[in-house]
Amino acid sequence: MMLPIIPQAPGPVFTEDARINLYYLNELYADIARCVSLQLKNNHEINVAITSGVWGGTYLIADEKGKSKRRIWRLYFIVNLPQNSPLDQRENMEHLVGYYYTSIINAFRPYGLELDLKMWGGRLPYSNRQKPSLTMHMVDSLEKISWIRGFFIWNLVPWEESIIHDAIRNVKEFREKFNITKIPIMKRDPKDIKYLLQDVIITYRTLENSFSSNFLLKSQPIINEMVGHFLKGLFDPALTRELFFKVRENKLIIGFEEALQEAYSKEGLNVRQIEDWPVEKINYVPEELKEKLIPPIRKLFASFKSNLDRNDSF
Repeated sequence: MMLPIIPQAPGPVFTEDARINLYYLNELYADIARCVSLQLKNNHEINVAITSGVWGGTYLIADEKGKSKRRIWRLYFIVNLPQNSPLDQRENMEHLVGYYYTSIINAFRPYGLELDLKMWGGRLPYSNRQKPSLTMHMVDSLEKISWIRGFFIWNLVPWEESIIHDAIRNVKEFREKFNITKIPIMKRDPKDIKYLLQDVIITYRTLENSFSSNFLLKSQPIINEMVGHFLKGLFDPALTRELFFKVRENKLIIGFEEALQEAYSKEGLNVRQIEDWPVEKINYVPEELKEKLIPPIRKLFASFKSNLDRNDSF
């Protein structure tokens, strides 16, 4: 068996002030996928392609070079695996998990993280019933970050498409969590509400180009207000709860859902029933949404790279 291949980003993922460069992080996740795929091929003659990148859209709240504007404690990544491949066999999937586990440890150790696997194989909420997405959870014993969590999705598509498709699952979670008749808001940990609001901002930015002008007019001031508070830290529990209710009362989540449903209904798919879609529709994004939503993501990362390259040239 060949020695492990160490994944690398084209530049430093962590900055001197403990921020994260999201461009380099995204490239690191992609290289981890490449290294895992290569090890499966070299060591087990399993030839499968894998795509991966940042999950959660924290790159949407970064400076012109991709550096996060706030310290990030929770890292997420999304991995896209092919269907009807050798990975359908348990033994081969165990190989993949082992390589992912060691590759992540090796990739982040140079940045002072000591990661350990705490959970693998949990079912991702609202994923396909027949072919559920799986989760991996790793924690840092040195507490430079809280955790790294990965989502493994069963359909090989480019990273950007998977992110857009997963917004549907995000919106389903929002519908549940913004239903305050089930969990009294006053009893929730303000920190959990804060992370929920952060996800609302990120989902908004991801889907922004698909929204109607009327919805943008209503929602944009609320999102801009929340972003402003986040950049200052958002440490006030009362303010955090106030923003929660503002999102709820202005029906932002319904607006997200309607924009998605408008595109998917033309394909005969109901975004409220994503768990019951055919397995071949996992990670499926209609052309209409691809044309609106993928170019802004690619343009943003291209601008990060351009600005970083320009800085390196001086």
